[in-house]
Amino acid sequence: MLSGKIALVTGAGRGIGRGCALELAKAGADVVANDRPDSPDLAGLVTEIEALGRRCVGIAENAFSREGCQAIFEQSIEAMGSIDILISNPAFSQRAPFSEYPADLWEQTLKGTLTAGFHMSQIVSNYMVERGAGGKITFISSVQGELPAALSVAYNAAKAGVNHMMRTIAMELCQHRINVNAIAPGWIDTPGERLAFTEEQIREEGAQLPWGRLGLPEEIGKVAAFLSSSAADYITATVLPVDGGFRYRQEFNANG
Repeated sequence: MLSGKIALVTGAGRGIGRGCALELAKAGADVVANDRPDSPDLAGLVTEIEALGRRCVGIAENAFSREGCQAIFEQSIEAMGSIDILISNPAFSQRAPFSEYPADLWEQTLKGTLTAGFHMSQIVSNYMVERGAGGKITFISSVQGELPAALSVAYNAAKAGVNHMMRTIAMELCQHRINVNAIAPGWIDTPGERLAFTEEQIREEGAQLPWGRLGLPEEIGKVAAFLSSSAADYITATVLPVDGGFRYRQEFNANG
């Protein structure tokens, strides 16, 4: 499905980013996997992708700044020669009540979730336009971009911003045959969730979903691989929920 394509995945060390990188590789793409400089997981991911018979380069660089994004892009081109696919997966989140939410945490969350995606997508899409061969850009958003959760004012706002940024970029890049979309995961079983919640809490919350469980990173990755393929050539400016019915859980529970 993606044979001959080269994908850049940011935030690829663990969780959803890792799931995306692995599924793109399974679909035939060679992968540039980016994660933060102190990531303990990047080397293992590279080894795992190479074991699938695909080329993989790990870039340990902070994607939260313009300079960092530019460095990631340049190292990707140097290592692989081109970029056909971008999976933009930067995120930063910390919960706190709105009345006590620190201003610096607000700035950090928007910078790490929204602004980082702006920088990387602008740099890569400008390259794609100049190359003239089209491309695929997929942002990892969240159901919280449309259904805000309490104690997450900055993250909610940032993910809503990702959705509208994506739609704007998609409108401007259609003429260049660059598809731009977003995936809105629901509650996904990631290492971060395992740190924040107990096994019992995860099981109880999963039982409240229509599908009866939390999602898996590879389930997001499979959708990212689809959106990165020619099968999705007529899909753009779309936020695709992958949430096990999360948006309708109240109706499900009321009728269950």
